[in-house]
Parts: sequence; C-alpha cells; structure tokens
Amino acid sequence: MSLALATLIYEWRRYLAAIIALAFSGVLVLVMIGLFTGIIHSALATTERARADLFIMPVKTPTMVDGDPTLPARVQPQIYMNPHVIEVRSIEEAFGGWTNTPGPGEKQVQKFVSVWAVDPIPNAVTLPRDYTEEQRLALMEPGAILVDASNLATLGVKLNSKGSINGHAVWVRGILHNYQDINQTSVVASRETERILQRTVSTTDTGPLMVKIDNPANATLVRDQINAAVHGAYHASTAAELNKLDEDAILQEQIIGILLLFLTIMAGLIGVGITSQTLRGAILSNIREFASLRALGISMVSLRLIVMELSVWAGVAGVGAALGLTWLVSLAASVAGLPLDIRTGPAIFISVMLMIISVVSGAMAMGILKQSQPADLLR
Repeated sequence: MSLALATLIYEWRRYLAAIIALAFSGVLVLVMIGLFTGIIHSALATTERARADLFIMPVKTPTMVDGDPTLPARVQPQIYMNPHVIEVRSIEEAFGGWTNTPGPGEKQVQKFVSVWAVDPIPNAVTLPRDYTEEQRLALMEPGAILVDASNLATLGVKLNSKGSINGHAVWVRGILHNYQDINQTSVVASRETERILQRTVSTTDTGPLMVKIDNPANATLVRDQINAAVHGAYHASTAAELNKLDEDAILQEQIIGILLLFLTIMAGLIGVGITSQTLRGAILSNIREFASLRALGISMVSLRLIVMELSVWAGVAGVGAALGLTWLVSLAASVAGLPLDIRTGPAIFISVMLMIISVVSGAMAMGILKQSQPADLLR
C-alpha cells in the first residue's frame, strides 16, 4: 500500500469534506442530466418504445419535434417495395379539447390534449414494447384511452373514469408510467378511436411511418437501400438515429442545453474550490510529517507526487460516492414516479470530470509544501 493511500485511509476524516464535495458535485450534474434526459424520452416514449426498426420522415422535417412531419399517403405502399420490409404503419396524433366527467364534489377540468394512436394488435410496429397484454386488450374497446399516472390529477380522472375529447366520450381503461410530456398533456388510444376523435381526417396525407423489417440487424442496410431508391423524396432513419435527432432538437429549441452547461461549469468550480481548500488544510495539518520526510532526504518532487496521488485517491473515492448516491437517488425517483434516466455516457463523462477536478485541486494545494521546512522540527 502506498504512503498516499495509507494516509487517506488512516486520516479519512480530514479528507472527508473533499470527497463529499466531489460526490455532491457529480450527483448534482448527473441527476440533472438524467432528469432532463428522462423528461425528453418520456415525452417521446410512444415512438421510441415502439417496435419500429426504421422511421420514414419528410426531408425538411427529420425529427418528431420540428414542424409538421406529414407525408403523402402514397409513400406508405412504396416502402413495401423493399423485400426486407414486413410492416409499415403511420404515426398518427390528434388534438382536441378534453373535458372530464366530475363526480360529486369534484371539479370539472377542461384542457387541450394530444391523442397518440397505436394499433392494439399483437407485436404491431406501433405498439410500445412495455405495454402489458391487459393494456393492449383495453385499447381494443371503442373509446378506450390510456393515461400516464402523472396526468391523472391534471385531467381530473382515475381508472375507469369517463371524459370527452372533441365532444366524443372516452373512458380511462389503463394507467401508463413514464409517458408524461412537460409540453403537452397526452393520452393514448387505438387508431380507430383516434380517427373518431379527430375533427378532420385527411385522405391525402399521413404521419411519419414506422417500419419493421425481417432482420433488425440489417436496419442500416435497409435504410440505405430505401434512401437510395427514393432520391431524396423522403428520408429513412434508424430508430437510434431518430431518437438522437429528437433529443438534439429539444436541447436546441429550449433552454435545457444552456442550463446543463451552466450547471456543469458551476459544479466544477464549486468542486475545485472546496476540494482544493480541503486538501490544502489536510496537508497543512500534516506539515510536520512532510517536514520529517524532507529531513530524511525525500525530495520536494517526491512530496509533490505524494500530494498528487492523495488527490487521485480522493477523486476515486469521490467518484464511487457519487455513483452510489446517484443509484440511491434513482431508486427514490422510481418510487416517486420521476422520469430519471441515468445513462452510461453521462456517467463516464461525470466520472472523468470529477477526477480532473480532484487532480486540479491537488495541484492547487501543492504550494503549502513550501512550509515543510526540516528546521521547524527543532522548535
């Protein structure tokens, strides 16, 4: 065991503040990134969790976020010309006024809602993968809708409650989780029910298309074949590509990206400030020990290396504490129903950031070693 690690273990109380500062800096940024990511993908869950391997989008509207992603209805049969395609269905969304049916002592709620259409057919390309069989069967009832748990109070309903959309009666037959949308209250219905709820039905236009192919491993190949065949009339993307485009579009349109950048910078500055001062104080409290090492012939370079190794081990402890606390927060979020989505990429980024903060803090604290004069041992 190295001297630096032994010192950190033996005198852990002196370095605890630095470890805690690193951990909370990491947790703050990682949880906020996870929360924003969860909110974004929760809003797009109906398409992201579908069984589609490819998405067909208009060239000028390559995401589900920007503009009006409608296609000519003639495009759908054209996709079947590729021999690998086995199912093509459109993404349909209706909008309208919601009114609940309040019980005695309850308030009437009127809101503007969106209605996502899915096909309650076993393994349909538009049917989200996490729907239960009970939810699929419930959607087969005319007028049945599914509502996210976070929207029950907003819409003034509970399971089996009655309401109306655009004057048409609907019934809440299922409760979804992690399908909330911060921008627009939404519900899910079967394609047949969604058509009834629409004010107007177009016979010439259709929504973006979901495509299922015979072998999902060939999604990139089939995408290229479709794009080459249509000569720019529309654009095919894999599910992963569309998800990334949707996420980037939301970050660019809203202030989320700026907030995350500002939060990361502030967490880094706070972490460097607290960690460097804590390490400086811990080294100063051990200054006589460092002076003894100098009296024994240990060079200043070696002492600086010890300090840097101390900062590295403090960083490792801080990263471990941050990941542990984030895991606890994610458990609490799941119980509370918050859409917290902690992903590997951001976790690695935050871990590297914490190690950089720790190393920089150690470098800033090395100046205190100048006070480790062997002559002071004689006082």
